[in-house]
Parts: sequence; structure tokens; C-alpha cells
Amino acid sequence: MDKKADALYRRLRLDDSAIVESEEVSPGVVLDSSVPDAMRPENRRLFRSGASDYPVVLRRCSDIGRPPTVTAQGNLGLLDKTLLGFFCSVRAPGDAILKTYDLARALRDADVTLIGGFQSPMEKEFLELVLRGSARVVLCPARGIGNMRIPKSWKKPLDEGRLLLLSFFDANIRRPTTNIAARRNAYVATLADRLLIAHAEKDGKIETLCREALAEGKPVFALDSPDNADLVELGVVPVRVEDLSAVDCG
Repeated sequence: MDKKADALYRRLRLDDSAIVESEEVSPGVVLDSSVPDAMRPENRRLFRSGASDYPVVLRRCSDIGRPPTVTAQGNLGLLDKTLLGFFCSVRAPGDAILKTYDLARALRDADVTLIGGFQSPMEKEFLELVLRGSARVVLCPARGIGNMRIPKSWKKPLDEGRLLLLSFFDANIRRPTTNIAARRNAYVATLADRLLIAHAEKDGKIETLCREALAEGKPVFALDSPDNADLVELGVVPVRVEDLSAVDCG
């Protein structure tokens, strides 16, 4: 890792433990003592395959030929928007990190609906920045959400209908595994109308997702950075933050 990236990781306190979502709220995350309606656990809804109220868009996802059971909390109407899937590998070079911050500033008040797992360190940082604006987010944890505590920073976007929590996993799954995270990412890529990659490590899981999406004819974009040259060689379209209109993410 170059010195610039190392300094940024130190500032963000990003270490390997940040890769795994914890059942417990991370240190420094403040939980609100008052619980607004949108955050109450009883407002989480379970949707089973074949039920009359099963969201149509989720039928794109399937496990052995049938859509998965999902738990949702928040604004289900976000699934009817054009969804921009966001991914970033666990380790990202300095240039990609800096441009991801620029991307978050550009998108947080844009007319855009993002979808992702927001599990890797840079994805988490991106999410926190975006939620401070007016952008919409579909957040798909690699775990069940039946017993998940909601961070205070999610209160406002939930109340405003800008956030949807969507889980494809049973409530007793409280910590992600590599396999669960891979399944979650596959669901996110399937639901997304187009993908935007901050950075994908060469021969890594995000690069594999890009290959599969491109093979299906799905538009895939990556931040215009020398660090993403391998993606461009695959056919991913480079895009500058100031030219996001090319992504058509509205």
C-alpha cells in the first residue's frame, strides 16, 4: 500500500476488524435513546416467496429457482427507483480513496438511489457521508436484521423515507461470513440497474462481479483512476466524478 493510502487508513482507523459487521454497535456509534416509528423493530416486514405482497423487483433474485425470503425496514418504494449499485474492495489505493470521498460529496445531495452492502471500510465511510445528504439508499447487510440495532445516523434517512434496510438472511445470522457476503453482493448486483465501482482488487470478488455483470449486458462504471486500469481492460467504463451524468443514476 502506498504512503498516501496508508495515511488515510490510519486516519480512518481502518483495520481488518472493520471488514466484518458486528452484531454489536461499533465503538463511537451513538444509539438514540428515543426510538422513532421508522426505527422500531416491529416495523420490520417479512416477505416470503409466493406471497401476494412479495415485492415484484425482488423476483429478479433467486435461490434454486425461487426468490429468497427477505426482511425489510424502511421505504419499500425505493426498490422501484433506478438503482445504482456501489462497490469498493476492502483495500483501496490512495487515489481511489480520495476520489471516493469526492464521489460521496457529489452524490449525497443528488437525485440518486444507491444500493449496496456497505461492508468494506471505504463502503462504510461512503455510506456515512451519503446519509448526511438527501440521496436515497438501499442497505443490504450480510446478516439478518431481526435483532439488529439501528445506529443513530440512520434515524433521519429512515424518518424521511430515504433509507431501506433489506436482508436476504434469517434473523439468527448475526455475523457475516465470506459466503454470506458473496451471496449478498450477488443479490445487490442483480437488483442494481447499473454498477459503480470505486475500486476492485485485481482477481478479487468485486472484479468477478464486474465480469458477470458485463457478461449479462449490465452497464458497469468505475472511478477514472490509474488504480482501476484493470477494470477498464475488462470493458468497464471509466467515469470522472464531475461527469456522473454519464452514469445516468437518476
